[in-house]
Amino acid sequence: MNFSIQPVLEDEIVMLVPLQEPDFESLYGVASDPRIWEQHPNKDRWKEDVFRNYFEGAMQSGGAFKIIDKSSGKLAGSTRIYDYNEEGNSILIGYTFIGTEFWGKGLNPAAKALLLNYLFQYVPRVYFHIGSHNIRSQVAIGRLGAMKVGEQEVAYYGEAPKLNFVYCIEREDWQKRQQQQSEV
Repeated sequence: MNFSIQPVLEDEIVMLVPLQEPDFESLYGVASDPRIWEQHPNKDRWKEDVFRNYFEGAMQSGGAFKIIDKSSGKLAGSTRIYDYNEEGNSILIGYTFIGTEFWGKGLNPAAKALLLNYLFQYVPRVYFHIGSHNIRSQVAIGRLGAMKVGEQEVAYYGEAPKLNFVYCIEREDWQKRQQQQSEV
């Protein structure tokens, strides 16, 4: 792998900054809202001990970010780059959550666009694992042009495997979509 899975990325809406150990309390402050996790495979992630496990997995991944809302400067959530596949020349984006205060403000698509634009400099395809009951995230990733390509049992760090849908965006499709949107 000849690229960083934890760069600092930003646009006018959002900034992605590498997640660090001292960020636990402030990130848990965002994640402690049960509504965030209603459709997630681990509905108890709002509990501190369960979230601590998520956070430990994020730190061990080496590719986790905190999502900062640039208009307010507030910590809005987290996302992650993980599982680079050299043979398949692909990588995953996931483990994303956004605090309810920021829902509907464009942070999730902005964060995903930053990550996709960065990653497509290095790989031709990006995959996403999304919980099979997480309709909100399935709709959101579909709006970015991702297509469901399979189903997979995913073992989240320190948790039992859970059914996830696998979505994919190909570089060429992403670039065409970006071109079309810039022409509008």
